[in-house]
Amino acid sequence: MTGAMNANPIPPADADAARAAALDMLQDVVRRKRPLDLAMAATSPFARLDGRDRAFAHNLAATALRRLGQIDALIATCLETPLAANARVTQDILRLGAAQLLFTGTADHAAVATAVDLTRARGQARMAKLVNAVLRRLQREGAAMVARQDAARLNTPDWLWQSWQDAFGDTACRAIAQAHLHPAPLDLTVKNDPDGWAARLEGRAQGGMTVRLDDPGPVRDLPGYADGAWWVQDRAAALPAGMLGDVGGQDILDLCAAPGGKTAQLCAAGARVTALDRSDKRLAVLTENLTRLGLAAETVTADATQWTPGRQFDGILLDAPCSATGTIRRHPDLPHLKGPGDVTKLVALQETLLARAADWLRPGGRLIFATCSLQPEEGPDRISAFLADRDDFEAVPAAVGESGITAEMVTPEGWLRCLPSMEAETGGMDGFFAACLRRIA
Repeated sequence: MTGAMNANPIPPADADAARAAALDMLQDVVRRKRPLDLAMAATSPFARLDGRDRAFAHNLAATALRRLGQIDALIATCLETPLAANARVTQDILRLGAAQLLFTGTADHAAVATAVDLTRARGQARMAKLVNAVLRRLQREGAAMVARQDAARLNTPDWLWQSWQDAFGDTACRAIAQAHLHPAPLDLTVKNDPDGWAARLEGRAQGGMTVRLDDPGPVRDLPGYADGAWWVQDRAAALPAGMLGDVGGQDILDLCAAPGGKTAQLCAAGARVTALDRSDKRLAVLTENLTRLGLAAETVTADATQWTPGRQFDGILLDAPCSATGTIRRHPDLPHLKGPGDVTKLVALQETLLARAADWLRPGGRLIFATCSLQPEEGPDRISAFLADRDDFEAVPAAVGESGITAEMVTPEGWLRCLPSMEAETGGMDGFFAACLRRIA
């Protein structure tokens, strides 16, 4: 890593501040393996930007991450020899320049000129001529190059592609990867009257209590926010809570509850909810959200692998920690942060949490195991292993029509499996798995 890579953030007088912030965020993700949301919080230039420039910087970094496989292939085509190992800053500036030229609609002259300026400002003046030459070629030939690329394959790491091929087949694997090329719309879960709120928000009802907005603007400025009429939650993420059935008056445990979308669903449905999470800060956000919504739950800060409730519950929702590969549309940094080793570690934690949660369920009660992962190890494999080990539990098939569940979401085993490519014509959804388990009386 060169000294220039650790250079202090440059002032706007030296280069465009939004692009400088995007560069810092991109480097944080691909070089330091820091999640993009944390990279934004840690980037000083980003904090100093106004709302419009923040949106530009975030979109630029996210686009570069979403299309990184394509972009790197394009850059390689334009180079006679690969960049040296100590030219990482230059490589990342080229990535941002290519993203602007080919995927964000930025004016060509601005994309090239600001990339050259940024190269000089980051102590890489000797590379400025190369940056200009590569980007000028992409300006001329890039669109034709992109048209010849296999975008879905190039932007998907090998281990994920192979996993999805094995689990879902070639066609579904490609459709999933294709869905990841497009940012996700904003989904809201409304307390009531989804059709009415869809009209008021100029969105569309998506099934269940979900309203989808394509270009919403600041969330806090939307009608109904201050009144607590809805909360942000992907359509797929809103489905598992409904699999508990009628929870009115029941004692429900929401494990790993923050940021609280499922907790809000359960409270709004009349349940007495205990919301547990290991993070004080995340639970504070949950409580703040519930207050805005006019809802309340008992909150517990604890590690669920160590905590003992001292009582049993009518229903339990375990949205387990996972690789989150189903959320790549929303988090394009994930393919650059995760690997198969992460899945192996998380599977062990999921097994522990599922075994413990099962013992806290009353006979006749329902336990929902859910993950926002596309990996079979974190979904069907876990449930199959659990049912083989526990003869006091049985699977309850997901019901079509229940809370917006459609027939294509239900597997032959009766489990819920959402793919990002489902309902693609209206914006898709996150990848999710959920199974309903009943404790036999």
